[in-house]
Amino acid sequence: MTTLPASLVLVGAGKMGGAMLQGWLALGLEGRCIAVLDPYPSPELTTLSAGAGVRLNPPSAAMTAPDVLVLAVKPQSFDAAGSSAASLVGEATLVVSIMAGKTIGDIGARLPKAGAIVRAMPNLPASIGRGITAVAAGGAVTPRARAIAGALLSAIGKVEWLDHEGLIDAVTAVSGSGPAYVFYLVECLAAAGAAAGLPADLALRLARATVEGAGELMARDPASAPARLRENVTSPGGTTAAALSVLMAPDGLEKLMTDAVAAAKRRAQELAG
Repeated sequence: MTTLPASLVLVGAGKMGGAMLQGWLALGLEGRCIAVLDPYPSPELTTLSAGAGVRLNPPSAAMTAPDVLVLAVKPQSFDAAGSSAASLVGEATLVVSIMAGKTIGDIGARLPKAGAIVRAMPNLPASIGRGITAVAAGGAVTPRARAIAGALLSAIGKVEWLDHEGLIDAVTAVSGSGPAYVFYLVECLAAAGAAAGLPADLALRLARATVEGAGELMARDPASAPARLRENVTSPGGTTAAALSVLMAPDGLEKLMTDAVAAAKRRAQELAG
């Protein structure tokens, strides 16, 4: 792919960074083009790097400014990692960050040579290539840099470009934290099944399979609105309609979800300072 960079440095290769690395290799980025900096590489990362020819923790003397520098460290580790990262940034280096809470301004202040900076917010399903990543571009990001960032982030799932960085906190509240809401929905559905008389283990299996299957239906029919899919399984006067009359009450699920997302957004703003 012409949108893949000729050289890339990944700073931090935990769960998300490791998932991206695997995705880039699958996209066709050659291992010899990639260097990974991680002070505590996992055995899986060590094995993957050795097999693919990725340079894992090469000596600093052997490093030059890459086309792309990807920051995948935890936000609280950025001060420590920023020193080594700053020395790698050249005027033509595109910086892509997936750090929560660190703004484009924060990154630019820590990496003063950085011009083009892209801030991305992936979510947990990215670890299996089924994520959704929202992306905001700094003012110096060119169309080509945008295409490169988009290609790299598509390795872990779908990509949505934001009109401005100010939307990141709301994204964090919806898709960033969203998988936890879905997992909790399964917990609650299973508990409700047990309360209705099902054995607890059976209720959990039913709840899990139901959410997994419903998600796959949406994935296979992206043109259909969730409301239409809901209507398709709701017979007038039937059991589903009875349940939905509770969930769709004024103080029901929509209000709870709105309040939950608002709380998550407020916390994201507090963490970002």
